[in-house]
Amino acid sequence: MMQQETAPVPALSKKTEQPKECFLIQPKETKEDATKTRRRRKKKITDVLAKSEPKPGTPEDLQKLMKDYYSSSRSVIELEELNLPDSCFLKANDLTHSLSSYLKEICPKWVKLRKNHNEKKSVLMLIICSSAIRALELIRSMTAFRGDSKVMKLFAKHIKVQEQVKLLEKRAVHLGVGTPGRIKELIKQGGLNLNPLKFLVFDWNWRDQKLRRMMDIPEIRKEVFELLEMGVLSLCKSESLKLGLF
Repeated sequence: MMQQETAPVPALSKKTEQPKECFLIQPKETKEDATKTRRRRKKKITDVLAKSEPKPGTPEDLQKLMKDYYSSSRSVIELEELNLPDSCFLKANDLTHSLSSYLKEICPKWVKLRKNHNEKKSVLMLIICSSAIRALELIRSMTAFRGDSKVMKLFAKHIKVQEQVKLLEKRAVHLGVGTPGRIKELIKQGGLNLNPLKFLVFDWNWRDQKLRRMMDIPEIRKEVFELLEMGVLSLCKSESLKLGLF
């Protein structure tokens, strides 16, 4: 009788305890790991932007960015001088336009304007974007608007500054499409005069592969504001130049 009572008791307890421990611990660990990875992904900027609906840029966005950029280096009075009147802004793109349809809307008398423009080293309209590749895309997409207009690529990729200066000296150009850095350099070297400029359009709403707009990129933002201070702001305040956000 003693052998029958003691032998089966420990054997039964070992068999029943071991599987219980395995089944209780493992599912808890995998669920916690899964929730942690989900939380990490939600914090990524690109994921948030991909899920959110795009909002068109407004003149207020440009004004706010300018104030934020200069707030640490300018006095209150100097910041007030950066304010642009509402009258200098054209109607912004509401995300329903192609480039050609937008340009036709903001500049319905373009054909007459370009026929009267014969001044060298200048353009009537500047379109500013973030890269050379984007500039080429924009040039292709505005065929319906430009017609016989002379268009010039104003970016650094594969084109030297001196070559662009010579081209601007040779003939009258109506449209310039390029990056703020190269346009700044052309102005510095005397190759581009901004006084005849009537329209300055920012490629504001387009996003690159990382879902960044041109003004989300620190280097581009810096160059845009430096360009604005090279005569653009004063032309806007005199109401001879209009700004558009595409």
